[in-house]
Amino acid sequence: MQRWRGLEDIPQDWGRSVVTIGSYDGVHRGHQLIIGRAVERARELRVPSVVVTFDPHPSEVVRPGSHPPLLAPHHRRAELMADLGVDALLILPFTVAFSKLSPADFIVKVLVDKLHARAVIEGPNFRFGHRAAGNVGVLADLGPTYDYEVEVIDLHVSGEAGGGEPFSSTLTRRLVAEGDVAGAAEILGRPHRVEGVVVRGAQRGRELGFPTANVETLPHTAIPADGVYAGWLTADGERMPAAISVGTNPQFDGTERTVEAYAIDRVGLDLYGLHVTVDFQAYVRGQRKFDSIEGLLEAMADDVKRARALTEA
Repeated sequence: MQRWRGLEDIPQDWGRSVVTIGSYDGVHRGHQLIIGRAVERARELRVPSVVVTFDPHPSEVVRPGSHPPLLAPHHRRAELMADLGVDALLILPFTVAFSKLSPADFIVKVLVDKLHARAVIEGPNFRFGHRAAGNVGVLADLGPTYDYEVEVIDLHVSGEAGGGEPFSSTLTRRLVAEGDVAGAAEILGRPHRVEGVVVRGAQRGRELGFPTANVETLPHTAIPADGVYAGWLTADGERMPAAISVGTNPQFDGTERTVEAYAIDRVGLDLYGLHVTVDFQAYVRGQRKFDSIEGLLEAMADDVKRARALTEA
């Protein structure tokens, strides 16, 4: 998959293509429907498929300080899109000047002049241009003028976890924030993931017999609610069952919120300085402060037992 950052990176001899545009945070099952259809339509027309997305998130530029928690960083989204068969990914730097483009100017500058769109595939709620004035109706109205077709994909409805709502990043973020990682996985089509470099913490886990990888997560990452989870820690290409703790460590009056993963039944791991991923499979229990260290140790042993069983299931 080709990756471009900015319109100037698009090859000058780029021909017709099928395009879909959006933030696509998480590349959840609804996004997969849209992107998958774009790839399919591109193959029908025998042209490349292109996904257009933005960095930073548009809300951070339009309303500074409102950056939403991210379900996946750009490199992870790119991996997921490549797996769906996308031919090219265009990341547009979202600036104040760019945000002021009218819908018509956006269409001309991006879809027509640079990507030579033959077809545009979007979800029903797609908005673009200054003050989000453009929608799929505007996009379709200008299609005949600029020789592209528009196809709108109705998003499937999520199951029990979403209460019948359409698949959405907003819903997924809410479920993650509530600690419902199983519900989030239902929408994502895979476990929610956080990643980052393993850094040195207070090393209390090691002292207690449960050495953990303290993950310095990427900025704006969507972190699950405080608690203990079952999941997976992946380092150096090895995926290991893990008991994961999220929170401030109230047993020791901590104040900094951390993500720590204990690789179950692994001894002597040295992960400091490595970039790792943590996949959340299931919620185990909430965070709490115990009456004694013995009570904490008993709970940690039970957490590991439950996490082991959940990851073996």
